[in-house]
Amino acid sequence: MSNIYIAYHFSIEPKELGSEILIAELGELAFESFTETETGISAFVQKDLWDEMILENVHILHSEEFEIDYTYEEIEQVNWNEEWEKNFEPIDVDGRCHVRAPFHPKTNAEFDILIEPKMSFGTGHHETTHMMIQHLLEMDVTGMKTLDMGCGTAILAILAEMKGAQPIDAIDIDNWCYLNSIENAEHNNCTNISIYEGDASLLKDKKYDLIIANINRNILLNDMQAYVDCLNPKGTLLLSGFYNEDIPFIDAACTEKGLTYVKKFERNNWVSLKYVN
Repeated sequence: MSNIYIAYHFSIEPKELGSEILIAELGELAFESFTETETGISAFVQKDLWDEMILENVHILHSEEFEIDYTYEEIEQVNWNEEWEKNFEPIDVDGRCHVRAPFHPKTNAEFDILIEPKMSFGTGHHETTHMMIQHLLEMDVTGMKTLDMGCGTAILAILAEMKGAQPIDAIDIDNWCYLNSIENAEHNNCTNISIYEGDASLLKDKKYDLIIANINRNILLNDMQAYVDCLNPKGTLLLSGFYNEDIPFIDAACTEKGLTYVKKFERNNWVSLKYVN
């Protein structure tokens, strides 16, 4: 994987709505990380997956309802630590779970998760992670064989272990995420998490009681059959990484495969859905 990224810096007016729409559209392309700025967002794509026409079909850039300007630059991997520390705020979920980096103070939360700053942590990731944590906090996962698909920093796998789930597989296609997840599992003294670099092809012949998938709409839709195939009877599927307007597509993919809708969380138009087998 290339260590070189192309960073786009967008100035957006009106900012909030425009940023949400732009992130949704860029998420359909090869952009993989986003950070909020004072005037809009920055978006990051691997140079190997980039070309000068990458924004050609991004509709909001041609909309008369928004004023959007942008610049772009090439950056090295080393800049990610700086981006993380500038933009990553600790996550406090219902006073029970605190996700923090070493430069944040420890709290008295029931579940205190420490993560090392190795990758960008944009607003979208924060919202979806928050909701997935809410789902896990509500559940009794004791003894559940668990999959954290698209694990990122392994936050959700770590919380699942803290709540008694075991064994746990955590999978991410990104090498940085794979390495960072190993480091974070060690920092949180986890002993029941196995971490793998790869995609849904690793799920063949696997079975789980709980599947956590916080990725994006297109990957979820593409891999839904793989999730259903390895979900045990009465198992639970938690999904996030998409917007309210994506729900009909996600729900159709789940229900047509025999899953039953249970619950939704929503934060700033990001949503997280719970289904059971």
